[in-house]
Amino acid sequence: MFTGIDDVDWAALRHAHGSAEDVPGLLRGLASPDPAERGEALDRMYGTVHDQGTVYDSTLACVPFLLALAGNETVPERDGIVELLVSMGTVGQEAEVGPERGSGGPPGQLNGFRGSGASAARVIRAGAEVFVRLAGDADAAVRRAAAGALVRFLDEPARVLDVLRKRIAAERDDGVLLALTESLGVFVRRHPAYAGEALELLVARCGPPYQPGLRLAALGQLVGCAPDRAPSDLVPLAVRLLRERSARRTVRREVAGGSGKETLARRLYRLRPVDEEGSHLLRSLHTALDDRVADRIALLDGQLTSPDPTDRCNAVWMAAGLLREWRTGHSGLVTLIGAQLDEEVGWLSDAAVSVLIDLFGLAALAADRLAALVASRPDRWVRRCRCGTLLLGDPLKALARCGDPRAVPVLAEVLAGPVVPGDLGQAIGHLGRAAASLAPVVRRRLGAIPLGSPRAPDLAVPLLSALLTLGDRDALPEVMRLVRGPSDGLRPDDAHLGHLVRALGLFGPAAREAVPVLRGLLDTERASAAAGALWEVEGEAAVVLPVLLREMAGGDHRRRRQAVEVLSRMGPAARPAPAALRGAVADGPVRERVAAGCALWRIDGDAEPVLPVLRTGWTEHPHTRADVAECLVDMGPAAAPLRDLPEAELASRRRHLALPGGHGSHDIPKDERLVGLCRAALAGG
Repeated sequence: MFTGIDDVDWAALRHAHGSAEDVPGLLRGLASPDPAERGEALDRMYGTVHDQGTVYDSTLACVPFLLALAGNETVPERDGIVELLVSMGTVGQEAEVGPERGSGGPPGQLNGFRGSGASAARVIRAGAEVFVRLAGDADAAVRRAAAGALVRFLDEPARVLDVLRKRIAAERDDGVLLALTESLGVFVRRHPAYAGEALELLVARCGPPYQPGLRLAALGQLVGCAPDRAPSDLVPLAVRLLRERSARRTVRREVAGGSGKETLARRLYRLRPVDEEGSHLLRSLHTALDDRVADRIALLDGQLTSPDPTDRCNAVWMAAGLLREWRTGHSGLVTLIGAQLDEEVGWLSDAAVSVLIDLFGLAALAADRLAALVASRPDRWVRRCRCGTLLLGDPLKALARCGDPRAVPVLAEVLAGPVVPGDLGQAIGHLGRAAASLAPVVRRRLGAIPLGSPRAPDLAVPLLSALLTLGDRDALPEVMRLVRGPSDGLRPDDAHLGHLVRALGLFGPAAREAVPVLRGLLDTERASAAAGALWEVEGEAAVVLPVLLREMAGGDHRRRRQAVEVLSRMGPAARPAPAALRGAVADGPVRERVAAGCALWRIDGDAEPVLPVLRTGWTEHPHTRADVAECLVDMGPAAAPLRDLPEAELASRRRHLALPGGHGSHDIPKDERLVGLCRAALAGG
């Protein structure tokens, strides 16, 4: 298995953490008789030579040894090795590896790892014969993993189909049959010229006498590769099959190790369903349906009303993915997710809360149930994260994020507690005017911070964040107490300094006493923030403009961005700045060019040099769209040449930052804001 492993110059190869000299030990660990050592080795392979799906030169050098390990019947748990190869090769089929060093191996041993552009898929295909044998291995787990590898890497379509046909006829293990069925779908997509027989096999497996899970697998593949062959009653059929499958299934949900302290693993175990196979089957069907949103919503309705709580838990997470990706059809789904909060099954309720948190304002349809949960569980108003920081509990955070005023009195009680949660200010920001009654409580807590304590800056941060969110201009005495308080003065690295500076800007001319402090920060890394606050307090452009222009010319992109933001707020008062801004519009990263363009418009009022960069940012960098749309609103009729951008955005059903599968929880409020700005831009243009 390891012939030639010591001849490879592993130290000259790289992985995610630098030199690959530790890889031989990991490869040997995969063959260890100790299950713990094997598991550790496999985990570290994913974290080094295949970190986050990346293919390195060391990844390629591993492939021959991984193939040898997979083919050796004395090695336990070879299914994990085959799955690693599939993951490596799937990435390798789509992305070429960067320049590689010579392998240093013996002649012919690693002949394909030299030169640029060699992919993991190509190297695996060279040894794919092993998967033919593994497809009939004595270990069912190996057979299951080998089915996907065979269809992806053996470049002999007729032979692959023959192996699949024979294995389907001979196989008796339900899990392997599912994998073989999914492999038929992959085969149809990869080899359309040979797809006829494979397609007929899939169609046949959508109906009786096959068991419900296998029929669901076939449906998912059929919808993905030949949707015209799918049954006309697809969604009702899928829901019925899901419930039939669930009725046959016995589920035990226990946390390994019995009672003990809360850990991340335990929390994830509670929130995720134990029926991974069922989750995979339905997720495959949702993936295949893709933009058929109405069908997906109907399917989720069936899942979320299933008698089986595990099926409903699966559906909660799948609904979250759909809501994060698509702008339509959320009302019924949110209501059904909220209904899971009434369940006595704790892990199902916890999963629903976790999803509702990330829906922000969309979760308002579940607010009544969230409020009831918050009222009944004071023990969940706050929680401690793994690092020990106190945070708001999930139900309370979800209630606040959806803007429900019933969160306010509970937050007041939390504020009265011994420690203020670190994310309090963020939660308050979603409550609008309803949170105004919290301002006196925040001021009292700020005024009670012991100035001589080394913890004073850390204690002040969540309170200052809340103050800024509330826009409380009556808190000047408490803030000035913090500014004057330390005997050794404020230090640039104080945790609360940035919040203090922004708060001083909030108070405007009333904070003139703080001018010396702010001027003292103009030569620090806080220069732009201090200049912005100084402008709000003094209103003297001649003092702050040189500082901001200096920051714009620097090499730190974060400081450049902050300077441009302040210039944009200053508007026409920053008139000496347009020359520098025009240079920033013409050259640099797209996001910086867009920010400079928006600032240029607000200062100079000339649309001509701004419109091209706004269009470029919109089309090339979706993360700039909200900033561009906000600028279009400000421009009014002058933005008419870009009217097509918000029109096209409002016509799109997909969220502008959506990733496949609906990843990116905080993208929902960003997208909802963009939609509102687009409507305003069209109304004002």
